[in-house]
Amino acid sequence: METNPLDLKERIKKHEVIQRLIGRPFAGSVYLVGGAIREIILDTSPRDYDFVIEDERDFREFESVFCSSAFILGKKALQTHRIVIRGISIDIMLFEKTIEDDLARRDFTINAIAYDVRQDKVVDPMNGLADMKKRIIRYPGKYVFNDDPLRMIKAIRHFSTLNNFSLDKELLFAIGEMKGLIHKAAPERIKYELDQIITSEKVFEGIKAMEKTGILFELVPELDELRQMDVEKGFTLETYGHTIDGFKHIRKYADLYGLDEKMLSNVGYALLFHDLGKAHTFSYDEAKGAVHFFYHERYSRDIAKSIMERLKFSTNEIKAILFLIEHHMRIFLISSSESTDRAVRRLVYKMGDFTPPLMVLTMCDMFGSSGGMENPSTGRVEEKCRNILNGYYEWRQEPLPRLVNGNDLLSLGFIAGPAIGMILADIREKQIIGEIKGRAEALQYAETFLRSSVS
Repeated sequence: METNPLDLKERIKKHEVIQRLIGRPFAGSVYLVGGAIREIILDTSPRDYDFVIEDERDFREFESVFCSSAFILGKKALQTHRIVIRGISIDIMLFEKTIEDDLARRDFTINAIAYDVRQDKVVDPMNGLADMKKRIIRYPGKYVFNDDPLRMIKAIRHFSTLNNFSLDKELLFAIGEMKGLIHKAAPERIKYELDQIITSEKVFEGIKAMEKTGILFELVPELDELRQMDVEKGFTLETYGHTIDGFKHIRKYADLYGLDEKMLSNVGYALLFHDLGKAHTFSYDEAKGAVHFFYHERYSRDIAKSIMERLKFSTNEIKAILFLIEHHMRIFLISSSESTDRAVRRLVYKMGDFTPPLMVLTMCDMFGSSGGMENPSTGRVEEKCRNILNGYYEWRQEPLPRLVNGNDLLSLGFIAGPAIGMILADIREKQIIGEIKGRAEALQYAETFLRSSVS
C-alpha cells in the first residue's frame, strides 16, 4: 500500500477516467476526491469517481469528455451531476469555498484526500495519507456527525469492509456520545450501511463495534431487551450473547453451503432477530428446574417484522427473513437419533431453496451457543445437516411434480374455498413422505376426503 504523494499521483493517472481529463480546457480547478483515491491506494479499481469543481461551466466539459449527458441528484443547493459510462459512475459537484474547506467537511480523513487534475498534485490537509498508512479510521471532528449522523454507521461499515483497518478511540467515543442523532438519518440509508456490515468479512467485529458504542441498541432497541433479560435472569448461556457470537461462524458456513450475497444478508438478519421473542416468552418450570421459551420463534417473527418495516426492508427481504426465523428450530427438532428420512424430506420440500440458508442459520445459532466448541449435540446436528444437504441436492435434481391442482378438485365436486388449499397441502405432505405416489392415488385420496366431509 503506497502512500507517497509522488507515487500516488502516478498511480492515479494510470486510470482511464483521469487520463481523459488531463489537459482538457477546464474553466476552473478540478479535483478527484473521496473513496476513489482510497481504493487506488489499496490497489483496487474504483467503480465510482467523485469530483469537485470550481466553475459550473465545467459540468459541460465533463459531458464533452465522456460523450454523455449528466443527470442531476440531490437538492438544488447540493446538486450532484452524475455520468454513468460502462458501469462506472462519475459524480461532479461544485465546492463552495476552497478544496481544503471541502476536505475538512468530509466524513473521515482517509476519504479527505484530493488529486488536483489540472495542477497534478495531491492535496492532503487532514493527513489522510498517514492514516491510510497506519490503517486507521479517524474523523476530522464531531461536526461531521452533526452534518450527517449516518456517518456514525458508515465508520463501522468502513471498519467491517476494509482489510486490517481499526477505528480510532476518539471516533468510537464520539459515536457513543452522539448515537442518538442516528434517528435523524433516513431509514433507507441506515439499511444500506447495515447491509454492507452484515455481508462483510468482519461482520462479528462490526456488530461488536456497534454494540460497544451503543448504536446497535439505538437502531434495534429490541436487542437491548434481550440483553437486559440475560442480566436480570443471570443466564450464563446468554440469549443475546449467543446471538452475537453466532456471527463468528456465518462466513464459514455461508461459504460451505454456497450462499450468494443476498441469501447471506437474509441469514445475517435472521440470526440477528431470531431469538428476540425470548424476552417475551420466558418461563421457569420449578419442578424440573428448567427454563422454557415456548413458541418464541412466533414472537421473534412478529418483532422482526416490525423492525424491518421500520428500517424499510423490501417486501421480498421481509418474507425471506421471516420464513427463516419461523423455521429456525426445525433442524434442531429433527436432529435426534430417532428422526427419520421422512423428516429430512419433509424439511427439504418445505424449505426448498431456503434449505442451505436454514443450515447456515442453524450452525451459527448452535456454535454461538456452544462457544464454538464441538460436543455430542453439535455432532448430531452437523450429521443431520449432511443428510439434509444430500436431500436438497436430490430435490434440486428431481423436484416432485404436482400430482393434482385446484381445477382437478373442482371437477371432483369440491366447492371453491379454503378446503381446496387444505387438501392440496395434505396431498403434497403425503407425497413428500411417500404415502401417496401417483396422480391416481392423489385423486382417490381427495375423493375419499370429499365423501367423508359430505357424510
